[in-house]
Amino acid sequence: MLVPIKWLKDYIDIDEDIKEIADRLSNSGSHVESITNRAEGIEKVVSGKILKIEKHPDADKLVICSLDIGNKVLQIVTGAKNVFEGAIVPVALNGSRLAGGVEIKTGNLRGVESEGMLCSLEELGYETSVIPKEARDGIFIFPQETEIGVDVTELLDLNEEIIEFEITPNRPDCLSIIGMAIETAASFDKKITRPDTTIKNQVGDINDYLEEIKIESPNCNRYFSRVIRDIEIKESPLWMQNYLMAAGVRPISNIVDLTNFVMLEYGIPMHAFDLDSLKNKKIVVREAKKGEILKTLDGKDRELADGDILITDGENIIGLGGVMGGFDSEITSSTKNVLIEGAAFNANNIRKTSKRLGLRSEASSRFEKGLDTNTCEISVNRLCYLAEILGLGKVVKGFIDVYPNKEEEKIINLSLEKNNKLIGIDFSAEEIMNILERLEIKCEVNGDVIFAKIPSFRGDLNIPEDLIEEVARIYGYDNIKPVALSGKLSVGSRPRHREIEIKIKNYLTGLGYNEFMTYSFVSPSIFDKLEISKDNPIRDVLKIINPLGEDYSIMRPTLIPSIIEALAKNSFRGNENVAGFEIGNTFFKSNSDIAEEKLKLVMGFYDLGDFYYLKESIEKILWDVGLSGFSYKRIKESFLHPGRSAEILYKGERIGIMGEVHPKVLENYGTKKKIYVAEIDFDLVVLNSINNYKFKDLAIYPSVKRDFAFIMDRDIEAGQIEEIAREKAHELLESFKVFDIYEGENIEKGKKSLAFSLIFRSKDRTLAQDEINEISSEIIKEIEEKLGALLRS
Repeated sequence: MLVPIKWLKDYIDIDEDIKEIADRLSNSGSHVESITNRAEGIEKVVSGKILKIEKHPDADKLVICSLDIGNKVLQIVTGAKNVFEGAIVPVALNGSRLAGGVEIKTGNLRGVESEGMLCSLEELGYETSVIPKEARDGIFIFPQETEIGVDVTELLDLNEEIIEFEITPNRPDCLSIIGMAIETAASFDKKITRPDTTIKNQVGDINDYLEEIKIESPNCNRYFSRVIRDIEIKESPLWMQNYLMAAGVRPISNIVDLTNFVMLEYGIPMHAFDLDSLKNKKIVVREAKKGEILKTLDGKDRELADGDILITDGENIIGLGGVMGGFDSEITSSTKNVLIEGAAFNANNIRKTSKRLGLRSEASSRFEKGLDTNTCEISVNRLCYLAEILGLGKVVKGFIDVYPNKEEEKIINLSLEKNNKLIGIDFSAEEIMNILERLEIKCEVNGDVIFAKIPSFRGDLNIPEDLIEEVARIYGYDNIKPVALSGKLSVGSRPRHREIEIKIKNYLTGLGYNEFMTYSFVSPSIFDKLEISKDNPIRDVLKIINPLGEDYSIMRPTLIPSIIEALAKNSFRGNENVAGFEIGNTFFKSNSDIAEEKLKLVMGFYDLGDFYYLKESIEKILWDVGLSGFSYKRIKESFLHPGRSAEILYKGERIGIMGEVHPKVLENYGTKKKIYVAEIDFDLVVLNSINNYKFKDLAIYPSVKRDFAFIMDRDIEAGQIEEIAREKAHELLESFKVFDIYEGENIEKGKKSLAFSLIFRSKDRTLAQDEINEISSEIIKEIEEKLGALLRS
């Protein structure tokens, strides 16, 4: 919000230095972004009147102007096309300086002396966006009554600073000069002078121009309207143009400028319709039907949707409520009678319409924050008052006000004890009331309770704590002395899942894995890259309503494609021995309105090991958080190698998957490296983890090791062998470990050789050779009979 200090001083008598004003307002909660002095660097530029224009003798595009600057007449050569005799223009004298450090000196242009330069607003430092259209491509022309020989920094108010404030979304009242004047007055304990809205001379009857206003949309809270007739469309007075440009708004014409002036002054967007362009003498506010088209003021056809608020004349659409007016009812040079609209619309509705159409205006940016419906009437009357004193037209007597749901007065009860306890200062009731009334919050006191009547423009004040914050910030946070905290000592700790996460991350880092971070938004193409079938349920994903693009249009249901892509990119860039992991959310549809999130751990590598190295990594990190005794079962996943992949089972429940990425998938990701990945349900890990380890005593009896090798069908899994061994050996089997799998020469096709070690140990005795031999024989027999395997000699 740009606040010109000159404009602010119209409502509050304040002589403090600009820095003091900025500091005091920042301390009271109005964050100052910047202070701009537009006159800085501009020197010796005055107003001058063109007395005579002659053609340059040696240049077709140049003219010679004689200018009266008050104390003498200058000769200046210019190429500007919009100059004319009698025009009053900005004149840069010999030795003058313009915006950007440009210096002007007397020179010679094609043989003719030029004693300075005529200036455009852009050369005086104005942004192109605020320069009136007629002044963009030429010299700025002052009104005819402008005094000559006067410094232009005074004429254009360039010597008055502008403060830019960052306004928080909960304070739409501060998106106005009046709102910031109230804040300033409260901060300096001064009184504010409200603008005059008294209309002295009214003519005719509004009912002769407007029959009715009907609200058919529940999203229109109020519609207040008046009529001004016999308008002469022309430029606004210079002072108003100065105010608008300083506040970042481009002057257009007197009636349009008035609507913008009052919008900036009171914060309520105003709109003026050409009354004679309406087919019916009525205003009907209704909601759009899908597919309707409106040509807005910017000349673009907009396709409307259900819920958009429309302003109509009962037949034709004349405006998109709260966003932009219609092209066919805009103010033109031939406009004679106007309808002034002061309305209030539902904030959420305006926000959705503006966002969907990509159409953000000064009006929509204010409406979408929620505005005070009671200010509609004041704003319209203020505009009519200004139209009268400026001689813009005649104000028609009467108004039409449709206000279906009037705002009820809000009263908040504030406890003196609670206020003082939270702030830490012993305020009296009178001191609190004084601070609140500086913010135009009227108060009454009864015992230890202050009854505060909240003005309708302060929609952010709803509970006693809101008032306590107002007291604290106006009193000044810097005036509150810090004291030590009191109360019971509490010790904070991390959530359980965070402790487990940190433990696993540290262990994986120690194993040589790097932490990866990838986006939760992914492309639908991941399913095709993973060779997942079209009917696979995993494709039923959550879609982003307003995505950044196709590559970020769905929420990821798995972390595997993200880590494969990361590893493939590392491979493409020539990085060797890369291993990575990520702990992140995956997203799924649920029966409720809220998406279901599942935390997963994904890990992967290339050039670091094989399937068994990945298996070992998983077992180590999970053992560190208390999980052990896993079993593995072969699985068929489209993105994993069919013979080198498995699901990980813990107590019979699937906790994750692991394996080598399928060669075809690697081809889709553009890499030839063998990549191994695993994805583990992190929520299940946390659920089954333990934090109080119980260590076993060191074994005091010796172990006995037996190695076996069997020829078997290649589809038989090592887990089946382990299951038989544990069933026969019971608690005497300490460990089972596969140390070799072989297929090839001397092995029948479709068969494999699987070699494994069994380690036996008893807790209470030394095992006898005969006992081990007997158990081993039973294991061999069961494997041969149950699995059809053959013991190798």
